[in-house]
Amino acid sequence: MTATAPSPDRVATADPVLACDRLVRRFGELTAVDGVSLTVLPGQTYGLLGPNGSGKTTTIRMVCGLLRPDGGTVRVGGHLVGTAAGPAKRLVGYVPQDIALYGDLSVRENLDFFGRLYRLPRAERARRVREVLELVDLTARAEDRVDTLSGGMRRRLNIGAGLVHSPTLLILDEPTVGVDPQSRHAILESVRRFGEEGMAVLYTTHYMEEAERLCDRVGIIDHGRLVAEGTHRELVALVAGRDRIRLTAVGDVSRYVAACRGLPGVDGVGAAGEHGEVLEAVVRDAHSLLPGLLDLARENDVQVRSVDVDEPDLEAVFLHLTGTALRE
Repeated sequence: MTATAPSPDRVATADPVLACDRLVRRFGELTAVDGVSLTVLPGQTYGLLGPNGSGKTTTIRMVCGLLRPDGGTVRVGGHLVGTAAGPAKRLVGYVPQDIALYGDLSVRENLDFFGRLYRLPRAERARRVREVLELVDLTARAEDRVDTLSGGMRRRLNIGAGLVHSPTLLILDEPTVGVDPQSRHAILESVRRFGEEGMAVLYTTHYMEEAERLCDRVGIIDHGRLVAEGTHRELVALVAGRDRIRLTAVGDVSRYVAACRGLPGVDGVGAAGEHGEVLEAVVRDAHSLLPGLLDLARENDVQVRSVDVDEPDLEAVFLHLTGTALRE
Protein backbone atom coordinates (compact mmCIF):
# COMPACT_ATOMS: atom_id res chain seq x y z
CA MET A 1 0.00 0.00 0.00
CA THR A 2 1.48 3.33 -1.04
CA ALA A 3 1.37 6.09 1.56
CA THR A 4 0.17 9.37 0.08
CA ALA A 5 -0.08 12.45 2.24
CA PRO A 6 -3.43 14.24 1.96
CA SER A 7 -3.51 17.59 0.23
CA PRO A 8 -3.40 20.44 2.80
CA ASP A 9 -6.16 22.23 0.89
CA ARG A 10 -8.37 19.12 0.90
CA VAL A 11 -7.83 18.58 4.62
CA ALA A 12 -8.52 22.24 5.41
CA THR A 13 -11.86 22.20 3.59
CA ALA A 14 -13.02 18.66 4.48
CA ASP A 15 -15.90 17.99 6.83
CA PRO A 16 -14.75 16.71 10.24
CA VAL A 17 -14.61 12.96 10.73
CA LEU A 18 -14.97 13.56 14.47
CA ALA A 19 -16.78 16.50 16.08
CA CYS A 20 -17.06 16.70 19.87
CA ASP A 21 -19.16 19.58 21.15
CA ARG A 22 -18.94 20.64 24.82
CA LEU A 23 -18.68 17.12 26.23
CA VAL A 24 -19.36 16.68 29.94
CA ARG A 25 -19.12 13.51 32.01
CA ARG A 26 -19.52 13.24 35.78
CA PHE A 27 -18.91 10.39 38.18
CA GLY A 28 -20.77 11.35 41.33
CA GLU A 29 -19.28 14.63 42.57
CA LEU A 30 -16.30 14.36 40.20
CA THR A 31 -16.50 16.10 36.82
CA ALA A 32 -14.09 13.99 34.77
CA VAL A 33 -14.70 15.82 31.47
CA ASP A 34 -15.78 19.44 31.56
CA GLY A 35 -16.89 21.04 28.28
CA VAL A 36 -14.41 19.44 25.86
CA SER A 37 -14.84 20.41 22.19
CA LEU A 38 -12.56 19.20 19.40
CA THR A 39 -12.62 18.15 15.75
CA VAL A 40 -10.49 15.74 13.72
CA LEU A 41 -10.35 16.03 9.92
CA PRO A 42 -9.60 13.33 7.32
CA GLY A 43 -5.88 12.54 7.19
CA GLN A 44 -5.27 14.38 10.47
CA THR A 45 -3.68 12.96 13.60
CA TYR A 46 -5.00 14.77 16.67
CA GLY A 47 -3.10 14.26 19.91
CA LEU A 48 -4.95 14.50 23.21
CA LEU A 49 -2.14 15.23 25.64
CA GLY A 50 -2.44 15.09 29.40
CA PRO A 51 -1.39 13.21 32.54
CA ASN A 52 -3.11 10.11 33.84
CA GLY A 53 -6.47 11.10 35.32
CA SER A 54 -6.83 14.21 33.14
CA GLY A 55 -9.94 12.98 31.31
CA LYS A 56 -8.38 11.55 28.13
CA THR A 57 -9.75 8.02 28.42
CA THR A 58 -13.19 9.20 29.57
CA THR A 59 -13.36 11.48 26.52
CA ILE A 60 -12.54 8.73 24.06
CA ARG A 61 -14.94 6.29 25.72
CA MET A 62 -17.69 8.81 25.01
CA VAL A 63 -16.45 9.16 21.43
CA CYS A 64 -16.72 5.37 21.05
CA GLY A 65 -20.21 5.28 22.57
CA LEU A 66 -19.05 3.26 25.59
CA LEU A 67 -20.09 6.06 27.96
CA ARG A 68 -23.08 8.36 27.64
CA PRO A 69 -22.21 12.06 28.02
CA ASP A 70 -23.95 14.03 30.75
CA GLY A 71 -23.81 16.97 28.35
CA GLY A 72 -22.73 17.73 24.80
CA THR A 73 -22.64 15.62 21.66
CA VAL A 74 -20.28 13.47 19.59
CA ARG A 75 -20.60 13.00 15.84
CA VAL A 76 -18.52 10.65 13.69
CA GLY A 77 -18.89 11.02 9.93
CA GLY A 78 -21.87 13.28 10.59
CA HIS A 79 -23.69 10.58 12.60
CA LEU A 80 -24.62 11.16 16.24
CA VAL A 81 -22.85 8.70 18.55
CA GLY A 82 -25.00 6.88 21.09
CA THR A 83 -24.43 3.91 23.37
CA ALA A 84 -26.54 1.65 21.11
CA ALA A 85 -25.18 0.22 17.87
CA GLY A 86 -25.50 2.65 14.96
CA PRO A 87 -23.81 3.90 11.80
CA ALA A 88 -21.28 6.00 13.73
CA LYS A 89 -19.85 3.01 15.59
CA ARG A 90 -18.95 1.14 12.41
CA LEU A 91 -16.78 4.08 11.38
CA VAL A 92 -14.67 3.88 14.56
CA GLY A 93 -11.72 1.62 15.31
CA TYR A 94 -10.94 1.69 19.03
CA VAL A 95 -7.61 0.45 20.40
CA PRO A 96 -7.82 0.47 24.23
CA GLN A 97 -4.85 0.93 26.54
CA ASP A 98 -5.32 -2.60 27.89
CA ILE A 99 -4.66 -5.49 25.53
CA ALA A 100 -8.04 -6.78 24.28
CA LEU A 101 -7.07 -10.07 22.63
CA TYR A 102 -7.65 -13.78 23.15
CA GLY A 103 -4.41 -15.45 24.22
CA ASP A 104 -5.45 -19.00 23.30
CA LEU A 105 -6.30 -18.03 19.71
CA SER A 106 -3.80 -17.45 16.93
CA VAL A 107 -2.98 -14.02 15.54
CA ARG A 108 -5.06 -14.73 12.44
CA GLU A 109 -7.98 -16.12 14.47
CA ASN A 110 -8.08 -12.97 16.61
CA LEU A 111 -8.28 -10.72 13.56
CA ASP A 112 -10.90 -12.96 11.98
CA PHE A 113 -12.95 -12.83 15.19
CA PHE A 114 -12.98 -9.02 15.22
CA GLY A 115 -13.93 -9.02 11.54
CA ARG A 116 -16.90 -11.24 12.40
CA LEU A 117 -17.98 -8.80 15.09
CA TYR A 118 -18.33 -6.17 12.36
CA ARG A 119 -20.15 -8.70 10.15
CA LEU A 120 -17.64 -8.54 7.32
CA PRO A 121 -18.46 -11.07 4.58
CA ARG A 122 -16.11 -14.07 4.47
CA ALA A 123 -14.11 -13.04 1.39
CA GLU A 124 -13.75 -9.43 2.54
CA ARG A 125 -12.80 -10.61 6.02
CA ALA A 126 -10.06 -12.88 4.70
CA ARG A 127 -8.69 -10.06 2.53
CA ARG A 128 -8.68 -7.57 5.40
CA VAL A 129 -6.98 -10.04 7.75
CA ARG A 130 -4.17 -10.47 5.20
CA GLU A 131 -3.83 -6.71 4.75
CA VAL A 132 -3.80 -6.00 8.48
CA LEU A 133 -1.22 -8.73 9.13
CA GLU A 134 1.04 -6.94 6.66
CA LEU A 135 0.28 -3.50 8.11
CA VAL A 136 1.26 -4.55 11.65
CA ASP A 137 4.16 -6.72 10.40
CA LEU A 138 2.86 -9.98 11.86
CA THR A 139 2.38 -12.08 8.71
CA ALA A 140 5.17 -14.44 9.77
CA ARG A 141 3.46 -15.00 13.14
CA ALA A 142 -0.09 -15.34 11.81
CA GLU A 143 -0.59 -18.93 13.02
CA ASP A 144 1.07 -18.44 16.43
CA ARG A 145 -0.99 -18.20 19.60
CA VAL A 146 -1.20 -14.69 20.99
CA ASP A 147 0.09 -15.79 24.39
CA THR A 148 3.42 -16.68 22.74
CA LEU A 149 3.97 -13.15 21.39
CA SER A 150 6.16 -10.46 22.91
CA GLY A 151 4.52 -7.45 24.53
CA GLY A 152 5.34 -5.26 21.53
CA MET A 153 3.81 -7.75 19.10
CA ARG A 154 0.64 -7.91 21.18
CA ARG A 155 0.42 -4.12 21.09
CA ARG A 156 0.73 -4.16 17.30
CA LEU A 157 -1.93 -6.86 17.03
CA ASN A 158 -4.14 -4.84 19.37
CA ILE A 159 -3.93 -2.01 16.84
CA GLY A 160 -4.62 -4.46 14.02
CA ALA A 161 -7.84 -5.57 15.70
CA GLY A 162 -9.04 -1.96 15.53
CA LEU A 163 -8.21 -1.75 11.82
CA VAL A 164 -9.72 -4.93 10.44
CA HIS A 165 -13.07 -3.34 9.51
CA SER A 166 -11.41 -0.36 7.70
CA PRO A 167 -12.51 2.41 10.08
CA THR A 168 -12.72 6.05 9.11
CA LEU A 169 -11.58 7.15 12.58
CA LEU A 170 -8.91 5.25 14.52
CA ILE A 171 -8.73 5.93 18.27
CA LEU A 172 -5.56 4.91 20.08
CA ASP A 173 -5.44 5.18 23.88
CA GLU A 174 -1.81 5.23 25.10
CA PRO A 175 -0.76 2.51 22.59
CA THR A 176 2.95 2.50 23.51
CA VAL A 177 2.66 2.04 27.28
CA GLY A 178 4.98 -0.70 28.51
CA VAL A 179 6.61 -1.59 25.18
CA ASP A 180 10.30 -1.77 24.30
CA PRO A 181 11.90 1.05 22.23
CA GLN A 182 11.97 -0.98 18.99
CA SER A 183 8.26 -1.86 19.22
CA ARG A 184 7.44 1.70 20.20
CA HIS A 185 9.18 2.99 17.08
CA ALA A 186 7.27 0.49 14.91
CA ILE A 187 3.94 1.55 16.43
CA LEU A 188 4.64 5.25 15.94
CA GLU A 189 5.68 4.69 12.32
CA SER A 190 2.46 2.75 11.70
CA VAL A 191 0.36 5.56 13.16
CA ARG A 192 2.18 8.10 11.01
CA ARG A 193 1.35 6.06 7.88
CA PHE A 194 -2.34 5.85 8.80
CA GLY A 195 -2.58 9.63 8.73
CA GLU A 196 -0.67 9.86 5.46
CA GLU A 197 -3.13 7.43 3.90
CA GLY A 198 -6.10 9.65 4.81
CA MET A 199 -7.34 8.09 8.04
CA ALA A 200 -8.40 10.37 10.88
CA VAL A 201 -6.56 9.44 14.09
CA LEU A 202 -7.30 10.46 17.68
CA TYR A 203 -4.21 9.65 19.73
CA THR A 204 -4.06 9.97 23.51
CA THR A 205 -0.71 10.08 25.26
CA HIS A 206 1.18 11.54 28.18
CA TYR A 207 4.47 11.41 26.26
CA MET A 208 5.39 14.82 24.88
CA GLU A 209 7.79 13.43 22.29
CA GLU A 210 5.03 11.27 20.76
CA ALA A 211 2.72 14.23 20.38
CA GLU A 212 5.51 16.31 18.83
CA ARG A 213 6.48 13.53 16.42
CA LEU A 214 3.06 12.38 15.24
CA CYS A 215 0.34 14.95 15.67
CA ASP A 216 -0.86 17.61 13.26
CA ARG A 217 -2.82 19.22 16.09
CA VAL A 218 -2.57 18.78 19.85
CA GLY A 219 -5.15 19.40 22.55
CA ILE A 220 -3.82 19.80 26.09
CA ILE A 221 -6.28 18.43 28.64
CA ASP A 222 -5.97 18.97 32.39
CA HIS A 223 -8.54 18.22 35.12
CA GLY A 224 -11.13 17.45 32.44
CA ARG A 225 -10.74 20.76 30.59
CA LEU A 226 -9.17 21.38 27.20
CA VAL A 227 -6.89 24.24 28.20
CA ALA A 228 -5.34 24.83 24.75
CA GLU A 229 -5.16 23.30 21.29
CA GLY A 230 -3.38 23.99 18.03
CA THR A 231 -0.43 22.96 15.91
CA HIS A 232 2.92 22.45 17.59
CA ARG A 233 4.05 25.88 16.38
CA GLU A 234 0.86 27.59 17.61
CA LEU A 235 1.14 26.04 21.06
CA VAL A 236 4.83 26.83 21.49
CA ALA A 237 4.05 30.44 20.51
CA LEU A 238 2.03 30.66 23.75
CA VAL A 239 5.32 30.66 25.68
CA ALA A 240 7.22 32.97 23.33
CA GLY A 241 9.79 35.07 25.19
CA ARG A 242 10.19 32.48 27.95
CA ASP A 243 12.90 29.95 28.69
CA ARG A 244 12.77 26.39 29.93
CA ILE A 245 15.09 25.42 32.78
CA ARG A 246 15.85 21.82 33.78
CA LEU A 247 17.76 21.21 37.01
CA THR A 248 18.82 17.68 37.94
CA ALA A 249 18.96 17.55 41.71
CA VAL A 250 19.38 15.34 44.78
CA GLY A 251 17.24 15.88 47.87
CA ASP A 252 13.63 16.78 48.56
CA VAL A 253 12.84 18.02 45.06
CA SER A 254 9.07 18.19 45.72
CA ARG A 255 9.64 20.70 48.55
CA TYR A 256 12.04 22.60 46.31
CA VAL A 257 9.38 22.75 43.57
CA ALA A 258 6.84 24.15 46.05
CA ALA A 259 9.31 26.85 47.12
CA CYS A 260 10.03 27.85 43.53
CA ARG A 261 6.36 28.42 42.79
CA GLY A 262 6.45 31.62 44.82
CA LEU A 263 9.43 33.06 42.96
CA PRO A 264 8.56 36.10 40.75
CA GLY A 265 9.11 35.38 37.08
CA VAL A 266 8.43 31.64 37.35
CA ASP A 267 5.34 30.89 35.24
CA GLY A 268 5.26 27.15 35.85
CA VAL A 269 7.34 24.61 37.72
CA GLY A 270 7.11 20.88 38.43
CA ALA A 271 9.02 17.70 39.14
CA ALA A 272 9.86 15.31 36.30
CA GLY A 273 12.19 12.41 35.65
CA GLU A 274 11.61 8.76 36.45
CA HIS A 275 11.96 9.35 40.19
CA GLY A 276 11.02 13.04 40.34
CA GLU A 277 14.66 14.08 40.43
CA VAL A 278 14.36 16.84 37.81
CA LEU A 279 12.93 20.30 38.35
CA GLU A 280 11.45 21.82 35.22
CA ALA A 281 10.47 25.47 35.10
CA VAL A 282 9.18 27.96 32.53
CA VAL A 283 10.57 31.40 33.34
CA ARG A 284 10.52 34.84 31.80
CA ASP A 285 14.27 35.46 32.00
CA ALA A 286 16.50 32.49 32.76
CA HIS A 287 19.66 34.59 33.07
CA SER A 288 18.29 36.74 35.89
CA LEU A 289 16.23 34.01 37.62
CA LEU A 290 18.80 31.23 37.73
CA PRO A 291 20.74 32.62 40.74
CA GLY A 292 17.50 32.78 42.75
CA LEU A 293 16.62 29.19 41.82
CA LEU A 294 20.05 28.01 42.95
CA ASP A 295 19.75 29.95 46.21
CA LEU A 296 16.40 28.28 46.90
CA ALA A 297 17.99 24.87 46.24
CA ARG A 298 20.58 25.50 48.96
CA GLU A 299 17.91 26.77 51.37
CA ASN A 300 15.95 23.54 50.85
CA ASP A 301 19.00 21.25 51.19
CA VAL A 302 18.86 20.25 47.53
CA GLN A 303 22.08 19.63 45.62
CA VAL A 304 21.91 20.69 41.96
CA ARG A 305 23.93 18.34 39.74
CA SER A 306 23.23 19.91 36.32
CA VAL A 307 21.43 22.85 34.75
CA ASP A 308 20.12 23.14 31.20
CA VAL A 309 18.41 26.14 29.61
CA ASP A 310 16.76 25.66 26.24
CA GLU A 311 13.95 26.73 23.94
CA PRO A 312 10.35 26.02 24.97
CA ASP A 313 8.62 22.85 23.76
CA LEU A 314 5.25 21.20 24.50
CA GLU A 315 6.45 20.34 28.01
CA ALA A 316 7.05 24.05 28.59
CA VAL A 317 3.61 24.86 27.20
CA PHE A 318 2.01 22.41 29.61
CA LEU A 319 3.98 23.88 32.53
CA HIS A 320 2.93 27.37 31.54
CA LEU A 321 -0.75 26.54 31.17
CA THR A 322 -1.19 24.25 34.19
CA GLY A 323 1.58 25.28 36.54
CA THR A 324 2.78 21.66 36.90
CA ALA A 325 4.88 19.16 34.96
CA LEU A 326 3.04 16.63 32.83
CA ARG A 327 4.08 13.61 34.92
CA GLU A 328 3.82 15.34 38.32
